[in-house]
Amino acid sequence: MTPKKPTGSEATHPVERRIPMRDFSKSLPMSLLRAREAVMKQFRPSLRRHRLTEQQWRILRALAAVDAIEVTELARVAFLLGPSLSRILRDLEARQLIERRTAKADLRRNVVSISPKGVKLIELVAPTSEAIYAAITQRYGAQKLAELQDMLVLLENSLAALGVKNTASSQDE
Repeated sequence: MTPKKPTGSEATHPVERRIPMRDFSKSLPMSLLRAREAVMKQFRPSLRRHRLTEQQWRILRALAAVDAIEVTELARVAFLLGPSLSRILRDLEARQLIERRTAKADLRRNVVSISPKGVKLIELVAPTSEAIYAAITQRYGAQKLAELQDMLVLLENSLAALGVKNTASSQDE
């Protein structure tokens, strides 16, 4: 038997929700993901031209801001899981974009820094990246962009202060 297609008012009026939750399109995690995707669509072509993934670029940008950083701290600031970070660092090291050494204070830990070749790559990508930022700023508005970034920091800080409730499931929502 073929399912009946909605007609008339059935097609234009949504079916009553079975689960008492906000509409999926109003989900905060989904809204943030859609906004992130819209932004990253602007940057991906430039990263591809330089044979970089988003995660590799994130690591290089983080390393460009410091002299050196311990691997677990790099994972925290770059929002990457340890196994992913290990693979990415191995790839970046093979391309000679980073340098890795053992920490003097604790021989079990590794410290990572950007290499001179990595700095040259950042310098090569930076003008395109800044042009993309300028286009986003022109399109969205400098004041609105600054306000958005401030609001995101406030959201992050207020949720950090809230803490994380232990639940049986660790779903996004």
